[in-house]
Amino acid sequence: MSEHARLERSGDREGLRERKRRETRRRIAESGLRLFLTHGYDGTTLDAIASAAGISRRGFFSYFKSKDDIVLFWLEDSWVGIYADLLKTSPDLRPLEAVRDILVAKVERYTGEEMDSLDALMRSSPTLQARKQAFYVEREQALFETLCEVWRQPERRMALRMIAMVAIGASRLATQTWQAQAAPRTPIAQHLHEAFDALAREL
Repeated sequence: MSEHARLERSGDREGLRERKRRETRRRIAESGLRLFLTHGYDGTTLDAIASAAGISRRGFFSYFKSKDDIVLFWLEDSWVGIYADLLKTSPDLRPLEAVRDILVAKVERYTGEEMDSLDALMRSSPTLQARKQAFYVEREQALFETLCEVWRQPERRMALRMIAMVAIGASRLATQTWQAQAAPRTPIAQHLHEAFDALAREL
């Protein structure tokens, strides 16, 4: 699990220093995203991000390695919320259905314009595109670990691993289907629900 996810899930256990670092990191990420959406990815410099966040260019590298990491921060931030929601789930529910409902509810919170802007941002950076595979692998591992915290029986771990794999697969498929559409696009939440429904029918 990444540093961002660990800090978000540690909650009140973190000390003042860690909390201030987390707050500064988020402020930089908010400044960067705002500038990306206003001026475009290529039109936004590290100096502009640092200035907007009230830090030096050198200070930027204490929190992020590159502009790409700011975009990945926001992608990961949405998954941190998914993990938090999943930890509140009753273990009496079926894991696959719980993951489906949480994922669909999460993407429903975004407007079509927000999804279009984030999609364009992701496509604007070749290095971001190259890092997507590793990002999905990390999300799958973190999702599996979260599932194991809710459904704790050791004999279920193999099944939970498969659920994490297919959930990430359904998410990727829904995103690819949504991206392939001509405007106006069907909401990505609908594609995600359809992907899980197709999986349930085959199972």
